[in-house]
Amino acid sequence: MKKAMLIVNPSSGKEEALDHVDDIQKILEDKDYQVEVAQTEKELDATKYCQDACKNEMDLVVSMGGDGTLHETINGMVDQEHRPLLGIVPLGTVNDFARALDIPLDIKKAIGVLRSDRSKKVDIGRFNDDYFVNIVAAGALAEATYEVSPEQKTRYGPLAYMMEGVKTLSSESSYPMKIEYDGKQWEGESFLFLAALTNSTGGFEKLSPEAKVNDGLIHCYVLPKMNLVRLGSVVTSILRGELKNEGNVEYFTAQNIRISSEEDLVTNVDGEEGDPLPVELKILPSHIEVIVD
Repeated sequence: MKKAMLIVNPSSGKEEALDHVDDIQKILEDKDYQVEVAQTEKELDATKYCQDACKNEMDLVVSMGGDGTLHETINGMVDQEHRPLLGIVPLGTVNDFARALDIPLDIKKAIGVLRSDRSKKVDIGRFNDDYFVNIVAAGALAEATYEVSPEQKTRYGPLAYMMEGVKTLSSESSYPMKIEYDGKQWEGESFLFLAALTNSTGGFEKLSPEAKVNDGLIHCYVLPKMNLVRLGSVVTSILRGELKNEGNVEYFTAQNIRISSEEDLVTNVDGEEGDPLPVELKILPSHIEVIVD
């Protein structure tokens, strides 16, 4: 019999996650899986559980929670010799990776995807000694996202990040940055650097429409210092999926990137606080396999 581990964050989905565990177990058992359920209680629990699943050569790991739970689960998988098939039941505020894979955000429909026999190999990004599946940001906006409270996330969803971002954008800040990529280099004043693996970022599915989950590329945007007039134009471009065509925005794709600055700048990795600059990014093409509809 095949073996599966269901990693559950009980605080996700308005604390309704545990209400659906039996439904998932039934689906997996019908597909001849012996199911082990592991509930997270603290940071990095999902990583540890996933590492155990890999070492025990389980066939499937299902992440049931938000982007944070999924981020930890994938970080427990990428370095392992045996990497199980990954199932995703998104219960968070944004769920960018699920959006990029067209996994439904409705919990019952998402659970139904686990019945599928289809899967897709997807890229993973390396961030120093960590990994990411959606985006890395460096600059003012990266720090602003830490100001979004759980209450704001619950009330406004993805718009909570945009609201904090607009506050920061209006400050007209910029920082010296040096970005080295695939033998090339960009250097200058930048308000924000974005490195995207998928088309969905912060719940906005058109920020990087060129990005595919398995194209083997990191899609990068360097945004200059801007005033409020330019801010309006940039926000419109993001909503239309035309950011790379916005004047003064530098767009490029790469497989290896190093970002540095003379300033003390923080980073944001898949919505969580990352290492300060300098940092190095690298693409791991088609590194994990995910169940899709």
